[in-house]
Amino acid sequence: MAKRFLIIQTAFIGDVILATALIEKLHAFYPEAEIHFLIKKGNEKILKGHPLLKKVLLFDKKNKLKSLFGLIAEIRKNKYNAVVNVHRHFSSGLLTALSGAKEKIGFRQNPLSFLFTKRIGHEWAKHEIQRNQELIAHLSDEKSAKPKLYPSADDWHFVKENYPEPYITISPATLWPTKALPLQRWAGLIDSIPSDKKIYLLGSAADAEICHRLKNMCQHQSIEVLAGQLSFLKDAALMSQAEMNYVLDSGPLHICSAMNAPVTAVFCSTSPNYGFGPLSDISFIVETKVNLSCRPCGAHGHKKCPEGHFKCAEISIRISQ
Repeated sequence: MAKRFLIIQTAFIGDVILATALIEKLHAFYPEAEIHFLIKKGNEKILKGHPLLKKVLLFDKKNKLKSLFGLIAEIRKNKYNAVVNVHRHFSSGLLTALSGAKEKIGFRQNPLSFLFTKRIGHEWAKHEIQRNQELIAHLSDEKSAKPKLYPSADDWHFVKENYPEPYITISPATLWPTKALPLQRWAGLIDSIPSDKKIYLLGSAADAEICHRLKNMCQHQSIEVLAGQLSFLKDAALMSQAEMNYVLDSGPLHICSAMNAPVTAVFCSTSPNYGFGPLSDISFIVETKVNLSCRPCGAHGHKKCPEGHFKCAEISIRISQ
């Protein structure tokens, strides 16, 4: 009987994208195995049509208790050979501990890791794909795979027909204000881009207002707001064909990594040293050159600068070559 694996990552979009590297690795070593993936409800768009996945399970965090009980029953019924939990929170630890799997694998920092059969330390100094790979090194090898997304043939055709090259994309929004570059600095970059280059402003529907504000601040005459207009995987296909993608330390950065799209990643309060830097062959990192004792102020963003000055965002971006 073929092996059956479950990967658990119920965090943000970027975390899920980076965890797709485990799908690639497990498939390479166990091509006949069934691979399932458990994600937060709402993130299923990331894995739509994924050719290496047999099943996607959804954790509804709005109905957490009911969803947990239902998932525990389903996971136990599926009889996994191994559950690989890359999330470090209690709920994912509970699902892993009660999975009934022969191997229950996760990070030592999970509060329920004492119930796992294999525990690995989560080390900030390594890239996230390397940290995750260590969980399955005994099942494969120590070399991490790259994350990968799979736009459909229709997605590729749509982008090719509607968005001819050359163009540049900019994703100016993020959930965390201290990860965000002030819009006037984005505007400075945009107005330095040659006028014959088309610029697409990307993001979710919730980011459209920010994108329109940015557009209105600029003199460049060829800007189009696409935030919320395309599907997730169409965005991924669009970014893969761009001359350059300018992003923050957020989901679009990891889309570029998964599509091997050229990327310039801007880090304000956070740092690529926490393990979430770009993986694309063509990639640039922009961050303050000032040695700030307060930076990075954490692995994730804050609602406002803890020091009140936000000097880490005093960055001028130039066109990447």
